[in-house]
Amino acid sequence: MSVNRLLPTEEARDLVQLASDVADKTLAPIVDEYEKAEKYPDEAFAVLGQTGLLSLPYPEEWGGGGQPYEVYLQVLEELAARWAAVAVAVSVHSLSCHPLMMFGTDEQKQRWLPEMLGGEKIGAYSLSEPQAGSDAAALNCKAEATDGGYRVTGAKAWITHGGVADFYNLFARTGEGSKGISCFLVPGDTEGLTFGKPEEKMGLAAVPTTSAHYDGAFIPEERRIGADGQGLQIAFSALDSGRLGIAAVAVGIAQAALDEAVAYAKERKTFGKKIIDHQGLGFLLADMAAAVDSARATYLDAARRRDAGLPYSRNASVAKLVATDAAMKVTTDAVQVFGGYGYTKDFRVERLMREAKITQIFEGTNQIQRLVISRSLAG
Repeated sequence: MSVNRLLPTEEARDLVQLASDVADKTLAPIVDEYEKAEKYPDEAFAVLGQTGLLSLPYPEEWGGGGQPYEVYLQVLEELAARWAAVAVAVSVHSLSCHPLMMFGTDEQKQRWLPEMLGGEKIGAYSLSEPQAGSDAAALNCKAEATDGGYRVTGAKAWITHGGVADFYNLFARTGEGSKGISCFLVPGDTEGLTFGKPEEKMGLAAVPTTSAHYDGAFIPEERRIGADGQGLQIAFSALDSGRLGIAAVAVGIAQAALDEAVAYAKERKTFGKKIIDHQGLGFLLADMAAAVDSARATYLDAARRRDAGLPYSRNASVAKLVATDAAMKVTTDAVQVFGGYGYTKDFRVERLMREAKITQIFEGTNQIQRLVISRSLAG
């Protein structure tokens, strides 16, 4: 993967190069084996933690890398270009650290955050429910106050890292209405918490996605993050950052598909010349390259606004929409460049196309992103 990046510092350039090297050495050699076996890459995740790539956007005082979000996202893109499932897992883990970092007390941060940012403890985000996906205010999972804490009853759905994470950001109902939802940091081994069978997905098979079931699980008061009823505010503040993560992952997938298609087009010959020299196919590749570059520009614009402390919610939705739609189109076109070979599992573009599809769905479907954008236009 060769991208001419504009990075803010030499340290940032070194970090992106480190991510590229680690991805080439640690991720690329095992991706096919692990995806086929649906095996969670815990060793690879440990390497990412040891090299400091799991904590980049968080403050150094809590064990983070102290890097701008635009640097973190370009690292994520490099990982996604080799193995999308791992990049998504990194994005979800980073997202799961956000509530504690932004809304936790100093005591809570000191107790839990260093292990989380160091990758010793892997996190998950537990917001969606069987009947409440994009409509987060419709949550039914209940956390009833009791002596010393809460008793949680209900179900959660579509949890990336379900069953393998060490902690879960649980959003549960503690009262009525949109201000009756609270956030909790729940250990994975909590009594009364069980996980369903991993979903049989189209792609990203190496990282499990499951349901979770709470049967009167006790959560101590000290594990509530933020104030009672602050849950939706916490969830939505994290989701804007998470949408940028998915945009970067989508661009990584698209860039990988473009690279594969260009390399193939330079080798494959028809009618006496390389297929890249046929104008029709050359123009197709040009459109693919333009789509990838445009998508990258949208997520970097949103990230730089975030880093500058400016409002970026609408920009995050634009980035997520543009990047993931581009990934779906570019990967489909890459399969077309390969012709019949692209439809077989012998070539990487088939997997990339399957992986691209989910980016249009999670962290808020692209229809939800259009809703966010249209409402911002209405004022």
